[in-house]
Amino acid sequence: MFSANLTTFHPTVFILLGIPGLEQYHTWLSIPFCLMYITAVLGNGALILVVLSERTLHGPMYVFLSMLAGTDILLSTTTVPKALAIFWFHAGEIAFDACITQMFFIHVAFVAESGILLAMAFDRFVAICTPLRYTAILTPMAIAKMTLAIWGRSIGTIFPVIFLLKRLPYCRTNIIAHSYCEHIGVAQLACADITVNIWYGFSVPMASVLVDVALIGVSYTLILQAVFRLPSQDARHKALNTCGSHIGVILLFFIPSFFTFLTHCFGKNIPHHVHILLANLYVLVPPMLNPIIYGAKTKQIRDSMAHMLSIVGKS
Repeated sequence: MFSANLTTFHPTVFILLGIPGLEQYHTWLSIPFCLMYITAVLGNGALILVVLSERTLHGPMYVFLSMLAGTDILLSTTTVPKALAIFWFHAGEIAFDACITQMFFIHVAFVAESGILLAMAFDRFVAICTPLRYTAILTPMAIAKMTLAIWGRSIGTIFPVIFLLKRLPYCRTNIIAHSYCEHIGVAQLACADITVNIWYGFSVPMASVLVDVALIGVSYTLILQAVFRLPSQDARHKALNTCGSHIGVILLFFIPSFFTFLTHCFGKNIPHHVHILLANLYVLVPPMLNPIIYGAKTKQIRDSMAHMLSIVGKS
């Protein structure tokens, strides 16, 4: 696997350990992990299918929602099947290039989801603050440009990480104490200076996300100002209700992500298996709950889902 005459090597495979310290519970942990993953894939898949099949749901808000659902499927599918293989079959081996690919898609999905949430906040801002210009501003061309910008920024931000990892010599071990590959976890196995990896890995993606958070905050400040200027209580309630599900999804995405980031930076006394468990729950819980939140809070989606299920039942 590596040269015996050299102090450095480029491993052909890495070994993922799953959740170190909880090996005896891997089988039990696999049950909720598997159920949450199935729920996430089925829920988000059904959401995409409903949006695609119902012409009444082809508006900008639902286009962004289907993008969010697709990103959730990407995030959970990139990580959970490999974790389940480790839990069930002790299949921890992952090729070096496959590890880099997994890392790439995990981080791309994270940055993309942040951008999609910002686009959804902009959609709500236009719908509530300038409703008469909604269709003029959010045209199909504008949505296409926003989609390209979201994914272009995500890929452009994370793509350099591939080269930052491939340039490193690895001399310590090929064992990763995690259930999936992530940038800093892989870089820490190198026997070279990884300062550039640390600064780029934390600062660039987090800067993108922090800009999104700030802009989302500005959007909802303006939205709330516009809502409380509405003349009737019913109008205010209706406007807030249209934002309720989006606010829930925003909190579900950003609070765990920042909590996980802060525990990695400052939680030195927190056991390592707690960090890994939180990282796994982060790629499972939001994708599982997002379609439930939107299904519960959005009448059009509930009605369309019920209509689709009734057709399936009759057939």
